[in-house]
Amino acid sequence: MAEVRSEVETSSLGLGAPQLADYPQLPHPAADPTLPVAEPQLPGEEPLKVPEDPQPETQAEPDTCPLPPRRMWEDSFDTENYSAVSWRQYFDQSEDIPVGPSETRDVFRVYRNGTDGPLLVLLHGGGHSALSWAVFTTAIASRVTCRVLAMDLRGHGSTQVRQSDDLSTQTMSRDVANVVRACYGEAPPPIVLVGHSMGGAIAVHTASSMLLPTTVGLVVIDVVEGSAMEMLHSMQNFLKGRPKSFESIAHAIEWSVKSGQIRNRESARVSMVGQIKRHVEVEDVVESPEQAIPVSDAVVEGNEEIYVDPSYVSDKPDGTPEVSIPEPEGVYSWRIDLSKAEKYWDGWFRGISNLFLGCNLPKLLLLAGVDRLDRDLTIGQMQGKFMMQVLPPSGHAVHEDTPDKVADALASFLFRHKFAEASRGQRTSSSYPFTR
Repeated sequence: MAEVRSEVETSSLGLGAPQLADYPQLPHPAADPTLPVAEPQLPGEEPLKVPEDPQPETQAEPDTCPLPPRRMWEDSFDTENYSAVSWRQYFDQSEDIPVGPSETRDVFRVYRNGTDGPLLVLLHGGGHSALSWAVFTTAIASRVTCRVLAMDLRGHGSTQVRQSDDLSTQTMSRDVANVVRACYGEAPPPIVLVGHSMGGAIAVHTASSMLLPTTVGLVVIDVVEGSAMEMLHSMQNFLKGRPKSFESIAHAIEWSVKSGQIRNRESARVSMVGQIKRHVEVEDVVESPEQAIPVSDAVVEGNEEIYVDPSYVSDKPDGTPEVSIPEPEGVYSWRIDLSKAEKYWDGWFRGISNLFLGCNLPKLLLLAGVDRLDRDLTIGQMQGKFMMQVLPPSGHAVHEDTPDKVADALASFLFRHKFAEASRGQRTSSSYPFTR
């Protein structure tokens, strides 16, 4: 779970807090290099004349107030390096999954990959979306034969539900089970629930309630009850401290990287699209399932789809195509106002340590720092009730900052419990340095 750290402040809702701006050092008035400096002279010598430098035609008044310093993510803006890329580089397909009877139907956006092996159900943190798992999905698919189902939880990403403000653990846990059944029927393949931050709490509640009987494993990333509960009192101040809007998707991506919310630029270029939307009115209600149309070669902004023109496709150095997303004009803001979900924060995390320990499943806990462990988990870890791995250096978004390390740890966990086989050309190994 997240905490205040020396490099970057992180939050328990899956968000990295921005660093303070670097303020420029203003020169002392007496140290103005444009003024001539009098040289010492001997008695009887003519004073040395200092030639005057030509002055520009217009010059600022000496008492002009300097402009306020710009924040670091506003300087040296580079739209090429921070342009958005398509989810298609990481997932096989995107679908909108209708759930419930037609008159009260909700529609959940999911991203899928793979056709064989166990099903990894990936649940994102608060404020993020399923796209936060994009780079990790490529990493784990290169190591393990598995299926991936990453979903936008209610109120997040491109999911559209009637009660988008109901973010209770009971409702979101049922959502997870309903989406899995809608995709795979009543007898889905063996499931490993994988959740980050808020999504980790939902994974624990889903496993503890046995909503998906074919669940065989539980993986929780950087969420611990003790540190999460300590952070909740400062969450409102953190959310108020973030930029309220961005000039473009690329500016949002740059902010996320330079502020430390996502330290991996590749991940930020695909995942930030799921966190922001254009300033347009977005309907929360989907009137009919016909409106839930799977997109192709598109990034969804609210209810809009930005289709990729072939001119935006270029090749990476390794020969694979890279798709950049053309940006419409407009101002972008956060897709979800997490401050309005405050009444649910306590319920997400209170009691999850004991729920986690009580799940009769093989369990893996991945942390950004060992200092995040609370008393119950420390005792449980000493008793060998779960596997644990600390993955520095990374921020709270561990699976985005270090996707290869997370993929290595999860692959070894799957191999050790014989849940999966290595991808073709990979050698099976369960020797990852877990702590028990």
